[in-house]
Amino acid sequence: MDTIKIGLLGLGTVGTGVAKVLINNQESIAKKVGKPVELVKVLVSDTKKHRSITFPRGIITDNPEELLSNPEIDILVEVIGGINPAKDYIIKALENNKQVITANKDLIATHGKELFTVAQSKNSDLLFEASVAGGIPIIRPLKECLAGNKLEQVMGIINGTSNYMLTKMTQEGSGFNEVLKEAQALGYAEVDPTADIEGYDAARKIAILASIAFGTRIAFSDVYVEGITKITPEDIKYAKDLGYVIKLLGIANCVNDQVEVRVHPTFISKDHPLATINDVFNAIFIKGDAIGEAMFFGRGAGEMPTASAVVGDIVTAARNIVHGVTGRISCTCFDEKPVIKIGEVQSEYYLRLKVADKPGVLASIAGVLANHDVSIGSVVQKNAGKNGNAEIVLITHKVDENSIQDALQIIGGLSIVDAISNLIRVEGGNKQ
Repeated sequence: MDTIKIGLLGLGTVGTGVAKVLINNQESIAKKVGKPVELVKVLVSDTKKHRSITFPRGIITDNPEELLSNPEIDILVEVIGGINPAKDYIIKALENNKQVITANKDLIATHGKELFTVAQSKNSDLLFEASVAGGIPIIRPLKECLAGNKLEQVMGIINGTSNYMLTKMTQEGSGFNEVLKEAQALGYAEVDPTADIEGYDAARKIAILASIAFGTRIAFSDVYVEGITKITPEDIKYAKDLGYVIKLLGIANCVNDQVEVRVHPTFISKDHPLATINDVFNAIFIKGDAIGEAMFFGRGAGEMPTASAVVGDIVTAARNIVHGVTGRISCTCFDEKPVIKIGEVQSEYYLRLKVADKPGVLASIAGVLANHDVSIGSVVQKNAGKNGNAEIVLITHKVDENSIQDALQIIGGLSIVDAISNLIRVEGGNKQ
């Protein structure tokens, strides 16, 4: 084999970036691999569409079989996204003894087990660095560099859109709807922003990270998910006053050989490294028994950052081909750790209530909380005397989710309580 040949499924934003990197850096990539690496086929849906890259005649095709069944293609790169036909394409490519690179978080989070089973049966590489956090190296560090650790936590800001929105709300005091429109105008949020603002995008990514970190299969359906749609400027101000920042976090912990995995808005201590990550940037924070604490930071999306991760996987797969060691590191989900249900997860909580402004209100609420083993760490009362109402903000000590939810069922029915304005989980300890 004189040249390692690449087939590319998809020429959208990421696919275009991959093609640019392969073409522009062809000479240096060849030196790193030990052989030339050449892009020979690109699958598109419309062969007549004008594109920013000019390819030699015969490279562009709308027939997937020219890539999937082509014996000359050594590595297939999938960047079309979605479940189907991407899943069928990847399986067929693996069955045809090709190495496969994908950036498809939906597919890996939902059907990873099936895909890795096929890859292992063919002793082929299935690499997916770009599926989480764009250009930030995290999959390979978890699988290789940190393999000697027993990891206890992976926690991160892994959705740039929601982080951009919360940053603007924090820095400018803007409301959710106003910031969402701005994010859409700038291209950070889709016309349908559901996956980002409801936390589903982050949930798929934390499922992948938790699976690798803890050596057990975590599916998207295992992740508890809340989005940022209920976050208000009032919550953000209280967070600041109490020594916190609000971030949408993906959180995975391994506790007594059980895994908790969740995505939700979080009060995080302003002193925590993740509290300083703003705008569209991503970061993943890791705790391990040997490394202690480490954080990976960078751009989590975009044409070139994501292309950087994809091409990094291409170089790895190409090197493996050259040295005859494909399939060297396959699926690392060797355990079957149970997933802790959200009701059993313990956390501290921020609770904001609108209540009647009269004596005994706080005592009544505290009594209900105490009856459900919820201990108050700090309390703030604001706006007392306005229209006969007041606002109470509490930060609890650590308690299980079921207990706080049971207490809120009763608190919500009290005549002295006008509304339970918000409940947000807290990471990083009480600041007051």
